[in-house]
Amino acid sequence: MIANPNEIPITDNHIHVDPINGKGPIKIAKEFYNSGGRVMIIPNKPSWTFGEPFNFKKAMDLAIKYSEEINENTNVKAFAVCGVHPAEYSKLIESGKTFEEGYKLVKEAIDYSKSLVENKKAIAIGEIGRPHYEVSHDEMEYQNKILKYSLKIAKEVDCPVQLHTETASEEQFKEFANFADEIGFNKKKLIKHFSGPYIKEEENFGLTPSVMSSKKNIEIAISKGTNFLMETDYLDDLSRPGAVLGPKTVPKRTLDFIRKEIFSQEDAFKIHKDNIEKIYKIEL
Repeated sequence: MIANPNEIPITDNHIHVDPINGKGPIKIAKEFYNSGGRVMIIPNKPSWTFGEPFNFKKAMDLAIKYSEEINENTNVKAFAVCGVHPAEYSKLIESGKTFEEGYKLVKEAIDYSKSLVENKKAIAIGEIGRPHYEVSHDEMEYQNKILKYSLKIAKEVDCPVQLHTETASEEQFKEFANFADEIGFNKKKLIKHFSGPYIKEEENFGLTPSVMSSKKNIEIAISKGTNFLMETDYLDDLSRPGAVLGPKTVPKRTLDFIRKEIFSQEDAFKIHKDNIEKIYKIEL
């Protein structure tokens, strides 16, 4: 039995809100809270989702605005994560920018995300990384340059990075760990968003997996330990109602697993409080 489930700061480590295309921050936060959720970590959505392609600063500012609205109007604690999705770079190239021109524009935007972290408006840089679709060799070279630049910037302000990439295998985890080592970035603060249950260090090479919270994924993850975060990657897009996982998933999954004794309460506190506080340097 759960002694007091309200004491567990159940956290969705990667959840989007979108009042333009979806239900919006307040409605989603209330659904999340009523299901047992307490903390939402909210990365900005790409600029084209609000009809202003390549307005990267506004995309980040909106994530901060939505987080503030949640904090002011609900019982959920919300934190913004700001960066440039790798698909934004692809669209820059499609629009006619050269690889170098696109790179410079994204670098400027990452510098802005750094300033948001410095001013304590955001708690991490992300989601940045590599496309989950096939691109040319030349584009991938530049995507990797952006990834490494983001790690360098994050190191300067000692903040985590949420990483969006192709579906990761142990080989990819090793590659990203090598990038972090090359720059001297703390691998524990390199969070693989949309991760499978790569929980052991020999699987994730020191990175932090943010595990997609399907029943099977979380069952496998907890069988290996508590070195992971939980997320839905909820899109808040009414035109794609079945995409990814819903906003109630993380709290419902956590509380159900406690009732079924798949999680202990200690497991839940480690995943949702200890891991989050250590990585993001926040208090829940």
